[in-house]
Amino acid sequence: MFLSTSYQPATKGEPGLGLRTSGFGHDAVIISGTEMAKQIQKEIRQGVDSWISFGNRRPHLSVVLVGDDPASHTYVRRKVKAAAAVGICSEIILKPKDVSQEELLDITDQLNMDPRVSGILVQLPLPDHVDERTVCNGIAPEKDVDGFHIINIGRLCLDQHSLIPATASAVWEIIKRTGIETFGKNVVVVGRSKNVGMPIAMLLHTDGEHERPGGDATVTIAHRYTPKEQLKIHTQLADVIIVAAESLQDGRI
Repeated sequence: MFLSTSYQPATKGEPGLGLRTSGFGHDAVIISGTEMAKQIQKEIRQGVDSWISFGNRRPHLSVVLVGDDPASHTYVRRKVKAAAAVGICSEIILKPKDVSQEELLDITDQLNMDPRVSGILVQLPLPDHVDERTVCNGIAPEKDVDGFHIINIGRLCLDQHSLIPATASAVWEIIKRTGIETFGKNVVVVGRSKNVGMPIAMLLHTDGEHERPGGDATVTIAHRYTPKEQLKIHTQLADVIIVAAESLQDGRI
């Protein structure tokens, strides 16, 4: 994920910010999320402690992990570690790669009904014989921590409060915490995936006075079929560029 803005950065010593010349024709503020993540982690930990102090059950995350893909296992370990750091309990439900879709749906049904489970996450990607959308929609919307359930996506599109996909939520939080102005600005989102590019664009272009305030930006979404010449024009006109694609080199996605 790369966020470029034509605005001048804050003072040189401010943590988490750096300045470099981007390939898009702007001086780009490269924003490090390290210090910000530490602060957010601290805030969440305080929130969890406060929640428990009022006699509530400690939050519990159930992660369903299918197969032996090394990347998926790494991601899940990081999520479990992050949960522990803020005082959230977690468990990993490991299933073989030949698990049936029906069994996965049975698992999500059981977790939906389990009062001790606060959040459910099915690590993607799933094997080809399993329909990811069906499984994601099998999770109760209020426990869908990935924000992939069709109800959460619909609420996002309608500017209503919902669980938002993690990467999009992180980008939006960075924009808010660093004070990047989006009102009336031209923003280019490079990438249109349903889990990253699309929700980022939705957060940025929607009305700032609605139930779930948006960025009031003019948003252009570029993707693999955007002509190189058009992509160059869009990025040169942009006030903010968010790259939600695997790479962007010499104007090619």
